[in-house]
Amino acid sequence: MWSPSLPQATPADMFAKAFRVKSNTAIKGSDRRKLRADVTAVFPTLGTDQVSELVPGKEELNIVKLYAHRGDAVTVYVSGGNPILFELEKNLYPTVYTLWSYPDLLPTFTTWPLVLEKLVGGADLMLPGLVVPPAGLPQVQKGDLCAIALVGNRAPVAIGVAAMSTAEMLTSGLKGRGFSVLHTYQDHLWRSGDKSSPPSIAPLALDPPDLSEEKGSVQADSTVQGDMRRLTLEGEEQEEGEVQQRCGEKSLSEATEDPSVGGLNPDPTDSKTLQEQMDELLQRCFLRALKYRVKKADLPLLTSTLLGSHMFSCCPEGRQLDIKKSSYKKLSKFLQHMQQEQIIQVQELSKGVESVVAVDWKHPRITSFVIPEPSPTSQTIQEGSREQPYHPPDIKSLYCVPASMTLLFQESGHKKGSILEGSEVRTIVINYAKKNDLVDADNKNLVKLDPILCDCILEKGEQHTVMKLPWDSLLNRCLEKLQPAYQVTFPGQEPIVKKGKICPIDITLAQRASNKKVTVVRNLEAYGLDPCSVATILQQRCQASTTVTPAPGTKDILQVQIQGNQIHHLGRLLLEEYRLPRKHIQGLEKAPKPGKKK
Repeated sequence: MWSPSLPQATPADMFAKAFRVKSNTAIKGSDRRKLRADVTAVFPTLGTDQVSELVPGKEELNIVKLYAHRGDAVTVYVSGGNPILFELEKNLYPTVYTLWSYPDLLPTFTTWPLVLEKLVGGADLMLPGLVVPPAGLPQVQKGDLCAIALVGNRAPVAIGVAAMSTAEMLTSGLKGRGFSVLHTYQDHLWRSGDKSSPPSIAPLALDPPDLSEEKGSVQADSTVQGDMRRLTLEGEEQEEGEVQQRCGEKSLSEATEDPSVGGLNPDPTDSKTLQEQMDELLQRCFLRALKYRVKKADLPLLTSTLLGSHMFSCCPEGRQLDIKKSSYKKLSKFLQHMQQEQIIQVQELSKGVESVVAVDWKHPRITSFVIPEPSPTSQTIQEGSREQPYHPPDIKSLYCVPASMTLLFQESGHKKGSILEGSEVRTIVINYAKKNDLVDADNKNLVKLDPILCDCILEKGEQHTVMKLPWDSLLNRCLEKLQPAYQVTFPGQEPIVKKGKICPIDITLAQRASNKKVTVVRNLEAYGLDPCSVATILQQRCQASTTVTPAPGTKDILQVQIQGNQIHHLGRLLLEEYRLPRKHIQGLEKAPKPGKKK
């Protein structure tokens, strides 16, 4: 399997042209376990839960063997209709679909949108096309696997192998070939999936800023497009300011006019100064985030993620966190103070980017922390004085026996309407074939079709032409003829089984009479989410009005409407904080493109 140093003869995008499929089979249990072990070994930054999400235990997973247009033999692993991994010469690589769910899986380099067209056409990435961020390029060695993203969006659009180390890139003056590209968004491997567009993932504060943004502290002269390296950021304050802006903070010009900025809503009876109140709020949000939201599997955790995805969510209703109005002024200074108290340990894992690498959850300040009053803004379930974070339900695909298939399943004690797992269906079909002596004596891979199998799985035109089928084809046809069903299990509750397919969380954009856009989200209840609580969170983070109304054409389903295109905020909430699988959310591709107004 893949190691940091890959063969240097790796060809450019082998999927730039159409490939030829040799076989497509359901994965065996032993191969599934081996793949999971390989993923764990190759990508050690993935936690156990993330590996289980990427390589699910029971959901359908197929192995597709194909020949690329250059003749390379490639094995592709497909889950939920999308290619998630591919294997070439015993090296395992993620696809862009996987990197969109785990954007920090590989070191990421940035280029311009116009370069993408060249990469999709099969070109390698040349060093003059790189955008150098203020913090410098990621540190890699020759042969390292890297991701390539576009300015303004961290969602990778390609993967490639570094043709030289970072030191060599800089020594060369950023000239020559930088990366051998293996796979890109819009190539034929991507087209074999659902063809979704890259999600909009906000750049880290130290990434190159989007030149078209109206706000921010980017300083550039009139020749900015000719020399991107002259862009500067206002250091760490810019990092924290951008995170706060994404979470709905007011601008500094507004802050000077509004004494309540920072969420303090000053109380004349409170003897503490505004700065002391903000210090108290900052520490409360920090301790609450560590006690109830951050888990060991999340470490190492970017300090900007701790602030943007965890601490802001722990801010009490009606208040807003503003580090600049505290005595610490900067996030790094506050975290340094918390490190001196031995609550956390912070390290600079990559140049200019700090991460929390350890938390002492037994520290008295964490164990003794209690929430002064309940708050709906963190989407939690209150149990006594304890707060339990939201956990997504476990969703399992099942199959229901229709009337047309009862003869095949009745021997095993099942009847019309029986609910079965995919593994049970396979066992029943295999046992039926063996019991009725249908396995071909000359070729054990083929199954003879008796009248019952013919009636159950063959189309009308095949009744007199198809006499035998391979095991894989037989089993897949059986699954396709069964009716869909699913099981939903919420933590601490009994499983709920329903017929049909679970409706995904549906996100749409609508145009109102005033020509203003609104974001509409439906089906939150199916995943255990309270629409009113979600609306409250989005109202605070987006600084936009929200309403909760009955969904048209339904009796008991509510929909949340948020003013403007807020799909980016909604996507972060559902994917990063609530950790719902992307396959159960539709409409994320409609997020505003970098630089566009909402």
